[in-house]
Amino acid sequence: MKLHVHEAGDGDKVAVLLHGAMADHGTWQAVEAELIRRGYRVIAPDLRGHGLSPRGDYAPKSYADDLVENLPTGADIAIGHSLGGLALALAVDRLRPARAVYSDPAFVLPFTPPELRTTLATFADQATAHSVRAMNPRWSDADVAAEIAGFGRFDREIGTALADLSGRDFTPESAVVPSLVQAAGAGDLIDDGLARRLRDRGFEVRVVAGAGHCIHREDPAGFFASLTGWV
Repeated sequence: MKLHVHEAGDGDKVAVLLHGAMADHGTWQAVEAELIRRGYRVIAPDLRGHGLSPRGDYAPKSYADDLVENLPTGADIAIGHSLGGLALALAVDRLRPARAVYSDPAFVLPFTPPELRTTLATFADQATAHSVRAMNPRWSDADVAAEIAGFGRFDREIGTALADLSGRDFTPESAVVPSLVQAAGAGDLIDDGLARRLRDRGFEVRVVAGAGHCIHREDPAGFFASLTGWV
């Protein structure tokens, strides 16, 4: 599938940024600006069913295959958040970035009871800038605006597709390239047990204390501090 791919900057190094569910490339706006300042060219696709990219099936393998079809191999760094982290993990053996960062990745998809299958769609449909701000008081105004924009552009069928996979474990068996997992200290996707498994499999795991799931928007300074030595 041909994805909509946003590019910015003209640095000698290449950074690939992969957003999470219900979002699009715009949620990386602050990270993009900092990476450009550090000499990177940023490549940030909208995953299938998100932003300006086409709709389709939403199997994890399809997300990964899209990345391989649309992105360059050998980027200096690839960073995937949440669903983007899962897609990156399933494509990393083919994309072969020099370094991979999984920011609070959805390696184990949360269990979703049948009665909550439409929760994501309902939440997005009812969201306002005020409600997003109330849930995320540490976000910048630009991040709140990007969240609302992403909510308006993602396919509501994605929520059902992810619910069908609830509880599935996609944790990589090994770190194919040098790999860092950023765990949100106030999140619940990377618990102590999963962190131990990842370390045993060759991943470095760093916890960003006090940060919620969207580390790069919750605590930009902590996000980049945890990337010391990686970018």
